[in-house]
Amino acid sequence: MNDLPARRPEQRAADTDRDLVAEDLRDAFAEGRLDNDEYERRMQAVWSARTYGELDRLTADLPQPLQRERRQAEEQEQQAVAERKKRELREYLDEWQTWLGASVIMLAIWGISSIASGELQNFWPLWPIGIWGAILLVSGIGKRGDGKS
Repeated sequence: MNDLPARRPEQRAADTDRDLVAEDLRDAFAEGRLDNDEYERRMQAVWSARTYGELDRLTADLPQPLQRERRQAEEQEQQAVAERKKRELREYLDEWQTWLGASVIMLAIWGISSIASGELQNFWPLWPIGIWGAILLVSGIGKRGDGKS
């Protein structure tokens, strides 16, 4: 019952607290930590327990169930993967934002130089904008195809 919020033993327990203890007892029974009689006796006590202290006594001699430890580890791993994906997407979008800003500056320089000369200049921004954009596209496709994202 380590994942419950801080509480006092004399406080009243809710049905969700009883459900959690019942789940812990089912897991302990499945792991072979309790025999059938002990399991039945404790399950009856779960539903008649009124306080956290009464519930705590029912699982005090049992380690945290392996099922819950595995679930918690999986949830933490999934959360870490989701956070990493979110961070990578934000970084990728930031790269595109930088590309867009640089593209606007290059187009403005080309436009101003064309106006100043009185004729359209060679469209040189095509090369840096195009190459940079192609690199960003390939890197985005590569990240999607590597199985990590």
